[in-house]
Amino acid sequence: MNELVEALFGSGTDLNALQMVDRSVAVFMSTLAMIRIAGRRSFGQQRPFDACTTVLLGAVLSRAVVGASPFFPTIMAGLAIVVLHRLLGLASCRWSAFESLVSGDKRELVKEGRRDAEQMRKGLITHRDLDEAIRSKGHDEARPVVRAVLERDGEINVLPARR
Repeated sequence: MNELVEALFGSGTDLNALQMVDRSVAVFMSTLAMIRIAGRRSFGQQRPFDACTTVLLGAVLSRAVVGASPFFPTIMAGLAIVVLHRLLGLASCRWSAFESLVSGDKRELVKEGRRDAEQMRKGLITHRDLDEAIRSKGHDEARPVVRAVLERDGEINVLPARR
């Protein structure tokens, strides 16, 4: 059995083309299974919590393809990341304080037409960033903004004044 695995997947970084293909197919199939375990939110919402998992999973699993790390332990490390993501997601659903810790909270940058400099500072949003977000939402600077919110995913939503 070990000889078959060695022939299919090789070991170390001295891999032939067929072994690289075999590893790529195995990692791809493993990753699909892991994504199903992680749940849809890991690739749908792309909050920092989810993006961290996505980037880390890609970085770890790429090592299995190129032979930079042992194949099966690397797959298990990827699985550990996915299971941890799932557990943190479940904990976030159960405890709102934990969700705030993991995903943060929204920040009201503009309230009743007035910019909140303190919230902008805490969100690391400059006046130019806010002006750009207002323009990108299709609002011109001549029309006042009643409310602007920095969402947990980093997007700024804008509510312009009625005409």
